[in-house]
Amino acid sequence: MDPNLFPNGGEQAQAFAVTRDAGATYVRLMVRWRQLAPATLPSDFDAADPSSPYYDWSTLDGTVQAAEGAGLTPILDIVHPPSWAYAVPPKGAGGGTPQIAALRQFAHALALHYDGSHGAPAEHVFQVWNEPNLSLDLDPVRPAAYRAMVNAVAAAAHGVDGRNLVVAGALDPFANRAKRFHTMAPLVFMRKLLCVSKGKQPHRTCKTKVRFDVWSHHPYTFGGPFGHAKYPDNVSLGDLPKMTKLLHAAEHLHRIVSTRKVRFWVTEFAWATNPPQPHALKLHLQARATAGALYQMWRSGVSLATWFLIQDAPGQTPYKSGLYFGGKPITSARAKPTLTAFRFPFVAYRDGSTVSIWGRDATSDKRLVTIQRRHGKRWRTVARIRTNLHGIFLAKLHLKTGKRDWLRARASGSGTSLPFSLRRPHYPHVGPWG
Repeated sequence: MDPNLFPNGGEQAQAFAVTRDAGATYVRLMVRWRQLAPATLPSDFDAADPSSPYYDWSTLDGTVQAAEGAGLTPILDIVHPPSWAYAVPPKGAGGGTPQIAALRQFAHALALHYDGSHGAPAEHVFQVWNEPNLSLDLDPVRPAAYRAMVNAVAAAAHGVDGRNLVVAGALDPFANRAKRFHTMAPLVFMRKLLCVSKGKQPHRTCKTKVRFDVWSHHPYTFGGPFGHAKYPDNVSLGDLPKMTKLLHAAEHLHRIVSTRKVRFWVTEFAWATNPPQPHALKLHLQARATAGALYQMWRSGVSLATWFLIQDAPGQTPYKSGLYFGGKPITSARAKPTLTAFRFPFVAYRDGSTVSIWGRDATSDKRLVTIQRRHGKRWRTVARIRTNLHGIFLAKLHLKTGKRDWLRARASGSGTSLPFSLRRPHYPHVGPWG
C-alpha cells in the first residue's frame, strides 16, 4: 500500500511494476467515495447505478487497470464519503459516520461497476473503511455503527457477485486518548463488534451477526517482530494470537456470516528506517525485523500482509518506511535491505542443537530451496527443502552451530535471502515511526 505513489500516467504504471517486482501480489487502493460521487446530491441521482452520469470512475479505473496490468490484485478500500452521505458529519478532527443506506448504494454501484461487464476490470475484494476504532476515521467510535456499515457493504457486494470478498476490521493497534482524537482498544472494539464476551469461555452478548469474509488488522509494533503491546487489549505483532483466538471464538459462536472460512489479513504494517528517519530502527535491524514479522504473522494465521509504503513518503513526515528510499522517478529509487526481506523472507532461530528455519520464496510456488551456513568466511550448503504450493518452507535442522554463524536461503526465481545471524540482537523500544 502506498497512497503517495500512484498518480495517473506512465509514472503510475512504473510504480505498480516496481510494486510487483517487490514480490507483492495484492495492492490496497483507497477508494475515496467523495471523489467518485457528485459533491452535491442531485434530485435524479440513482446512487446504486454505476452508469449514472453523476459518477466519475475515470481516475479509479485508470489506477485499477494499471494495477491489474502489473499483475496485482486490488483491495478496494472504501473511505471518505461526500458531504451529503454523512449521518454524523465530521467535526474538528472527528471523521464522522456515513449514512448506512447511502453506503450500501455506493458499495452496490462500486461492485457492479467492477463486475467485469461494465468496461472495467473484474474486481472482487472490497474493504470497509480504515481503522474504524480511531475517531479520525469514524466518529463517534461505535462498534455497532461499524457493524451496520460492514453488513451494508457485504449485502451489496455479495448481492452483485457471491465470489466477492468483504474485508472488515483494519484496526489501529493501540487505545489512545489524545487531545485531538481517541482510539478504542482493538480487542474491545472487536468483542463489541462481534458480540463476543471477554473471558476463557466466551459467550454471545447480542443477537446481531456481522457479515464479512476477511478480518484485517494493522499490528504496528514497538521493538522487534515479537513485541507485545503495553496494555492487554491492544494488539501488536506478539499479540496477534489473541486476535486469532477471538476470531475463532466468534466463528464458533456463529457471530460471523460468510460463505467461506474467514481469513485473517494484515492490510497495513511497517517500520520506518534510520536513515532517513532519526531514532528509527537501523537499516539492518529493520530488515531482520521485517522477515521476523512476516514469520510471526504466518504462525498467527495471517495469510496476506501488505506493507506501508513502497517508497519513503516525501517531505517532513515520519513515514519513512518504504522498501525504497525516496526518489523520482520511482525506477531510479534506491532499494533498502527491507526489499529483500519482504520479497524473500527468511529466519533462522537457534535452540540448542537445532535451528528452526522458516521462509517464503519470492515466486510463492513450489520450489527447491537451498539452505546455506556461513561459519567463518565461506558459505556451505547444509540442507535442501521443498516449499509448499504457496512458497512456504519450514524445517528444523540438526546442526552444530554457534552464535557467530549465519544462515541464508537460495532459490531459483528468488535469488538469495538476506543472511540471518544466529545471534539474537537487542531491539530497542522504538515505535514504527521512530
